[in-house]
Amino acid sequence: MEIKIENNNSLETICLNEVGKAANGAILYKKGKAVLLATIATDINANIEGDFLPLTVQYIEKSYANGKFPGGYIKREGKPNEFEILTSRLIDRSLRPLFPKSYRYPIQITIMVLSVDKDLDLQILALNAASIALLISDLPINRAINAIRIGRIDDNFIINPALEQMKQSSIDLFISGENENIFMIEFKSKIGELSEDKMIEAIKLAQKYINTTSQIYIQNLSPHIKPHIKINLQDSSFNTDVFNAIKEKYNATLESCFLNMAKNENAALLNNIIQDITNNEGYNKIEVEIAVSKIKRDFIRNKILNEEIRLDGRGLDCIRDISICTNILPNAHGSTLFTRGQTQVLAVCTIGNDSDMQSYEMLASKSPLKSNFIFHYNFPSFSTGEAYPIGSVNRRELGHGNLAKKALESSIRGDSRAIRIVSEVLESNGSSSMASVCGGSLSLFSAGIEPLFLVAGIAMGLVKEGDKYKILTDIMGIEDYDGDMDFKVAGNRDGITALQMDIKINDINIDILKDSLLNAKKARLSILDKMEIAKDNIILNENTPISKSFQIPTNKISSIIGQGGKNIKDIIERFDVNIDINKENGKVRVTSTNKQNIENAKDYILSSVFVKLDDFKIGDRFSGKVKRITDFGLFVEIKDGIDGLVHNSRLIKNNIDIKSFNKDDILSIEIVAINDNKIELTIL
Repeated sequence: MEIKIENNNSLETICLNEVGKAANGAILYKKGKAVLLATIATDINANIEGDFLPLTVQYIEKSYANGKFPGGYIKREGKPNEFEILTSRLIDRSLRPLFPKSYRYPIQITIMVLSVDKDLDLQILALNAASIALLISDLPINRAINAIRIGRIDDNFIINPALEQMKQSSIDLFISGENENIFMIEFKSKIGELSEDKMIEAIKLAQKYINTTSQIYIQNLSPHIKPHIKINLQDSSFNTDVFNAIKEKYNATLESCFLNMAKNENAALLNNIIQDITNNEGYNKIEVEIAVSKIKRDFIRNKILNEEIRLDGRGLDCIRDISICTNILPNAHGSTLFTRGQTQVLAVCTIGNDSDMQSYEMLASKSPLKSNFIFHYNFPSFSTGEAYPIGSVNRRELGHGNLAKKALESSIRGDSRAIRIVSEVLESNGSSSMASVCGGSLSLFSAGIEPLFLVAGIAMGLVKEGDKYKILTDIMGIEDYDGDMDFKVAGNRDGITALQMDIKINDINIDILKDSLLNAKKARLSILDKMEIAKDNIILNENTPISKSFQIPTNKISSIIGQGGKNIKDIIERFDVNIDINKENGKVRVTSTNKQNIENAKDYILSSVFVKLDDFKIGDRFSGKVKRITDFGLFVEIKDGIDGLVHNSRLIKNNIDIKSFNKDDILSIEIVAINDNKIELTIL
């Protein structure tokens, strides 16, 4: 069965009951040339343990969707790439609020891209397809979430721009929600920043579009929803008697523990108390865990809502103490140790050349792409006082690193060098990603890069009961877990460069978002004041690379590079520099730790390119040094670093064996021809 839906002047086709019939819900979603398979599967017979939703989302791109073979040695799709992981996270964060709080059964959502349309946004298609599959499934979900991407060209907001249009956009704003409820926001500014007022304007525009699309989906798909299976949504693990007994007997012990947890994200102390209660009272451990979790949540939220004080004694808009140390690693290009309260990151910046750039592939692109800016975020176990081995990068680390990268990208636009920042989280108690933004921005300055502006980040929280709400600045880990919103905002003094918001409740209005943005701006400016002082006191390391760029005519590039790269290798070796040449526009970048070496290499290249023919004439004689010996002749330096060629044919004609010469031999030579800026020589 096919259902055709007209929405915003575009056609979406939903195919029902044709594929994946063993799943709880499955659709083929078609738009343009794009075809996606979205499936929902759950296990209602699983043993329920813990107080969380075991939701797993997998977004998978098939290479055949664009007529390609998978890259790499093994020609088969393997582990997900970074885009697939980030898209899976985005879908997970958007759909999770749809499930009832008491839903505890394992659920797997899988979205496969079977055919790609180069003009359409795969992240929007994937989220919408997953939401529709969930809506028509036999699970107790009667709501339709959808997503919108907003660009901005010539100061005008554009709804769901084509991929080519997005290349011209100054912003990238992705918002998902249902009806008038916003669930998730991701934003980055590609050029400069976006003011808080303009951000609210864009969110209002998205809210209107999302509301309309939700109603269209419900109207067209409601008649096709499967009969819901009977699922026990009662929280059978919550025992009122156990809750009351624990609260009466252990309340003081628990409150002391909660106050201690404000100093560290590690929950080991709380777990020990839970185990003691279980052993002493003979209760079921799951019931004890859920009862203690509710006591903790009530305690934290009551202090915030009614006493306007937090577990660590701070006011609602207070930022924890900040300390900054720059270039503490003498052999790194740039480093910053940024500490905010009990959150500490070491951000290290390394500058490279074109060969150090990150290669990656996109499904809609036939050829590999390159990124010159890399941000890696690492979250080792010791940062929260836990004891487990460091393994491969996980989804959370990729997501936090991607957010920090978005925050900093616009501050280094125009810098074409390869730049890598690594954020090592040394201690964590709330928003290590925003600390990574602050440390990362300063590490750029510590490496002598001179970005366009400093970027600071802050994490905001929310506690809301009915119409009463309180906004929190610089949230701790425990406030993030038991709060209603995680709102990370990064930017400069003039506006926002990146934003990520996850909402856990359905009734957050635009006024709350506006208040959160304004409070975040106030905090951001305070942090920037401290970062400015640190920036002004940076002392560069001795091995920090320095770069200089200049232009040469594109038709001269080949002569600078030489056959097989021999000329440029000689320049690199002679002056101890790195050289990158853009073959499309003739831009040359010379990098070294020695400023004089850069100037010498630049002068040599320019003198080689812009040789004044008037300075030489046929018949001039010189004593020159052999610079290179090739199969076709000798390159001899004649004057001011300028080389001429003694072609092998002239040697053969004079019965001279090229093997009789060595590099650095001094020869008497004569100019016999000057053609196309090249000098031909003969040996006297």
